[in-house]
Amino acid sequence: MSDLNDPRVFFAAERTLMAWNRTGLTLMAFGFVLERFGLFLHMLRQDAGGAGRDLSFWIGVAFIVLALVVMSFSIVQFRRVLRTLKPIEIPERYCTWMGIAMNLSVVVLGFALLAYLFSEI
Repeated sequence: MSDLNDPRVFFAAERTLMAWNRTGLTLMAFGFVLERFGLFLHMLRQDAGGAGRDLSFWIGVAFIVLALVVMSFSIVQFRRVLRTLKPIEIPERYCTWMGIAMNLSVVVLGFALLAYLFSEI
């Protein structure tokens, strides 16, 4: 990837991974808020019979799924970048898997959130 032999290349890649993590978390939170907004509207209308899933539910779920795709793809991209780096570009004894573990844990929790949303009705 580079001939800099500089650890800043690795740290830039890690910052990019964490930026995608923040983007995914934001998308996931926005999707959850949209989904809950539909429930709030049903409560305001006092519509006891029509408490099913409406458009806000599906748009919210779409945002959550988009977040999961973004974070999963960012893990793949980060691993590709890691494979191109030379050992001198990664600081000695630095934990390179921590950012990946963070993204994976958010992806797993995102799937748990989806399971929770689909289990309610």
